Amino acid sequence: MKDPHPERKDRLQPSAPHIEARFRELLDLVARLRSPTGCPWDRSQKKEDIGRYLIEEAYEVLEALHNASHAELCEELGDLLFQILFLTRIAEEAGEFDMAAVLRGITEKMIRRHPHVFGDTQIINVEAVRTNWEQIKREVEHKGKGEPRLCDGIPRSLSTLARTQRITARASSVGFD
Repeated sequence: MKDPHPERKDRLQPSAPHIEARFRELLDLVARLRSPTGCPWDRSQKKEDIGRYLIEEAYEVLEALHNASHAELCEELGDLLFQILFLTRIAEEAGEFDMAAVLRGITEKMIRRHPHVFGDTQIINVEAVRTNWEQIKREVEHKGKGEPRLCDGIPRSLSTLARTQRITARASSVGFD
């Protein structure tokens, strides 16, 4: 998708030098770990195995956020990113999708969900952004999937407490307290 505001590119570029090279280096590292001459344990991992590590790393990111340590957050984000890249590599090996598809998909989704940034939509406040976001999800991304249900999009794999909180918030949003 073409960026309708190319003049913003200079403000949006990451400040870290050689970010593309570092990303490629990490992708190559994951590929090597999964290669025939790589690590036997890493080669034996399946997509289903990575789920628990992904959740664990996500919780460690949350803990680092609460601890307010920049160094700890940086490390935990790296661990989470590694799990995402590792899982993507497994899917790539199975011929399901690759990193380019993941990056393209999330870029297109974020552009689509931010028409007030990348399009002509006028948004007046944060609540309007939330409302527009949900409308885009309903009209564009869930089109053809039938009438949405209250609990659609709430992952079954969430902890019981987190799932209950999300369901309660949804129920409240439609007037059920």
